[in-house]
Amino acid sequence: MPRRRSSSSSSATGDHSGGSAAPRNRTPQPVRIRRRTFGDFVKAFLAFVALLVLVVGVPAALAMVAGWPLPSSFEPMKWLKTEVSVGTFQNILVFFVWLAWAQFTACVLVEMKAALSGVGVPGRVPGAGPSQLLARQLVAALLLVGAVAGSFTPGLSQLGQGMEGNQQPTAATAQQTPGLFAQQQEQAAGTAAALAEQASHAAAQAEAGGGTARQDDTKFYRIQPPEGRHHDSLWEIAERHLGDGRRYKEIFALNKDRTQPDGSKLSEASLIRPGWIMEMPGDARGGDLVEMPDEAPEVSPEVQQQIHDYARTGDHAQGGGGAGAQSGGGDAHVSLPEQRPAPAPANPAPAPAPASGAEQEHAAPAEAGHSFGLPEALLAAPLLAAGLLGAHGRRRRQALWQSAFGAVGGRRGMEPPTPEGDAQDVQDALLVGADPEGVRLLDRSLRGLAASLAAESRALPVVYAAWLSAGDLHLQLAQPAGKPPAPWRLGQDQTFWMLAKDDAGRYEDVDTAAPYPGLVSLGTMDDSRLLLNLESVPGIVSLSGSEADRAAVFASVAAELATNGWSDRMTITLVGFGEDLTPLAPNRLRHLDDIEALLETMEAETRQRRGALGAAGHDSVLTGRTGPAQHTRWAPQLVLLAAEPSAEDAVKLAELAADASRLGIGYLVGTGSGDLPGAAWEMEITGEGKLLAPLLGLELDAQLLPAAQQRAVVELFVEADPDRGPDGPVNTPPFLVDISEQGRPAVYARLVGPYEIIGLDTPDGERSALLHEALALLLLHREGVHPRVLSSALWPRGVTDDVREALLDRLRAWLGTDPDGTPRLGTDRTGRLTLAQSVVSDLDVLRSLYHEATQGKGVDSRAVRGRLLTDALVLVRGPLLADRPEGRYRWLTHEIVEAQLPLLVADTGLALSEFHLEKGRAEKAIEALDAALRTAPADERLWNELLRATHALDDPARLTALAADLIGRSGARGLPPRTEALLDELLPAWRDAVEAAAAG
Repeated sequence: MPRRRSSSSSSATGDHSGGSAAPRNRTPQPVRIRRRTFGDFVKAFLAFVALLVLVVGVPAALAMVAGWPLPSSFEPMKWLKTEVSVGTFQNILVFFVWLAWAQFTACVLVEMKAALSGVGVPGRVPGAGPSQLLARQLVAALLLVGAVAGSFTPGLSQLGQGMEGNQQPTAATAQQTPGLFAQQQEQAAGTAAALAEQASHAAAQAEAGGGTARQDDTKFYRIQPPEGRHHDSLWEIAERHLGDGRRYKEIFALNKDRTQPDGSKLSEASLIRPGWIMEMPGDARGGDLVEMPDEAPEVSPEVQQQIHDYARTGDHAQGGGGAGAQSGGGDAHVSLPEQRPAPAPANPAPAPAPASGAEQEHAAPAEAGHSFGLPEALLAAPLLAAGLLGAHGRRRRQALWQSAFGAVGGRRGMEPPTPEGDAQDVQDALLVGADPEGVRLLDRSLRGLAASLAAESRALPVVYAAWLSAGDLHLQLAQPAGKPPAPWRLGQDQTFWMLAKDDAGRYEDVDTAAPYPGLVSLGTMDDSRLLLNLESVPGIVSLSGSEADRAAVFASVAAELATNGWSDRMTITLVGFGEDLTPLAPNRLRHLDDIEALLETMEAETRQRRGALGAAGHDSVLTGRTGPAQHTRWAPQLVLLAAEPSAEDAVKLAELAADASRLGIGYLVGTGSGDLPGAAWEMEITGEGKLLAPLLGLELDAQLLPAAQQRAVVELFVEADPDRGPDGPVNTPPFLVDISEQGRPAVYARLVGPYEIIGLDTPDGERSALLHEALALLLLHREGVHPRVLSSALWPRGVTDDVREALLDRLRAWLGTDPDGTPRLGTDRTGRLTLAQSVVSDLDVLRSLYHEATQGKGVDSRAVRGRLLTDALVLVRGPLLADRPEGRYRWLTHEIVEAQLPLLVADTGLALSEFHLEKGRAEKAIEALDAALRTAPADERLWNELLRATHALDDPARLTALAADLIGRSGARGLPPRTEALLDELLPAWRDAVEAAAAG
């Protein structure tokens, strides 16, 4: 829809003939026009010379030197028979030069026509992005000294932006900062000076008149509907009509919480809707404004009535004056979602526990001695803790498998390192605070939403924030996007989509790209957790506060983005900080030393993304993540700049961020002053751990990762790094058992296979299963278990201290004491729960037997080694806790023992097979390997050794049958490469033999 012209275009007497006159009831003020400088004339002359050379000189030179490259007649058959020579290639090259000249000349004509007419948008010459950009800049420079420069379309402020990535030249961005070129900065300075003079004169008039501002002088602006990919924004409105986009706050302050024509209210500066009316500051200028009384001929009666109704809601209509609009009233905010009312219980009962065990643990104060050592920052960050815990587990498993399959002799069967000190405290805090179920529901819900929208051929809506409240997920949209797909439903208004926790549980894993990978936790507000979508913010998010407090926020954001479970591929760029954080996720985290390197990197990335989106025909990365193009993934780029940039660098950064939300790039920038050019959203972290964003209406308990916890987390990951050298983890078990007859334990628990306890009476009542599970956890952690780790494992949704203490009392009573009176359940010097050495599991014995056979007495005695390995393999009765009941022992997902046990059994079977093959006992070796395969059926090493042992029997038929069985087990994936190569060596004709056996 074409924009309205100002009522200032009508006469002051009400004559609507179109005569130009000053605005009603205002004294015209002179505006200083910046005079053309000598530099402007030099630029214009150079541009003229460049255009003359490119448009006239190039064809003249081609005509004189190379001539016309195409043949004079059309004879295709003759061309095919003609010998290809150097001249042929020269003619082809000359033809493409002519073609490029023609394209550039067309660009010059198009841009010149648009500049001289001053009407409309320059047409886009197909495939001429760089050429048309060059033509535009040269024409602009040439016309800079003429009167037509002022009407050049789309304006000098758009130079260098319009043609990249198939963007429309007029697609203004929400947070563009003036100043791409020197002349723009000078013009902006001149405009600002004129506006300042006018504002000063107006203030003097107001003071002389007793401060009686008339309602007739009030100006209004009506938010325009989108044109193409261009959406109106307060920043752009302020830039057009106030001369500085940063003055958007004044417009917001004048209009916040006032009822709009559609019944809604302005609650966030970045969320405005077409049709809304904005009261403007008194010094606003421009052709889109409507003044009161609204007698502009192009304003419909309906709009006039809307403006009249809206004007009555302002402070000036209530005698409050314009200043009150900026200082009073409620603040803009990212709305807190309305929570569902909890059903009233029939009988008084304790309040239901929330989804996160960490939050419930905080609800009841911990008893003295049971909250020691655990950093509260991680206990209060369930999503961050879950991400770190999952990434750490994957790192430890990777190290274990690399050690086992890497055939590094000294590291086979290694034991992961046991953390100590701060690292142990952090690991316990992760175990207590993590909410993996919440992460799983969040991930599945977002991907399920993306899949549902793609099935309906609907685009993903722009999401600014997500709220997790009592297990429900609320998405806050940038603007209404219609009815959400089931089971999602509308929330408190059209900009909220809500998914209940019970409905989220119905989602299964779907193969679709993560729709909102830039979501990151910032903190909690009224028991609701806020995740801000940094990728979608229309510009820079600034964070002010002390350097240490900012660093804690930045570390938390970086750690969660690097390890979260609801994102696919992404790159987090850390600038000027966080080099020590890269071990958390080397494939995601990238460190740059300074902002110069950042600007160079992101300029290239921005160009590449604009071009890629344009080539794919997408408006934004959101349309590229669903539908047929979802394989491209459109992974986000998130920049975390902790140090405040200089003024010049800040402007460059703001220019890069102006179009960032469309490209899937987010910027979080630290500032000490709190005033950062181009900042769309401004936040502050206080020394008390509060994250404040007054413009957004936020006051959060911030999610932090202080320096001490940051170092401890990094230490955990470094110690588990599979690429560590000889100083890394070793294969000595943390707890060795006396395997002699004198070392018979008082309590013996069988964990490898069905769970069984020898030496204790079965507890009475329904608490037996809980006590057995607690004992299993203690047996798997001989280094000690924090009481809160134990309780969070048994009650992942939370528990109070009195319930935990009651369990520990029952556990102590059940385990009893040793003959000397020592309790079998005690505490170490750090207060962690430990078991006495008289309480032993078969896993402890298995580890001790293997260690003694390979590194103890078995090294020097073949007979001892064979006996120890045989005894170890006899202990293996199946997988760990094979008969565990459904829904219990969920904490095993965070344990490495389930991955460690099959490798340990495989190592034992391989060692015993080698022991027998040394004496030619192939059948015994096969028996040992078969026993190990029952617990580790997927271990390629066991199958390869079984092939060798079977080959030693010199029975081709049996070897062929084994190969056929192995092929059948491998399924569609086929045999592993090393196994296939081994069969080629042992049974060269195995393929034909297997096919024949299958056919027979």
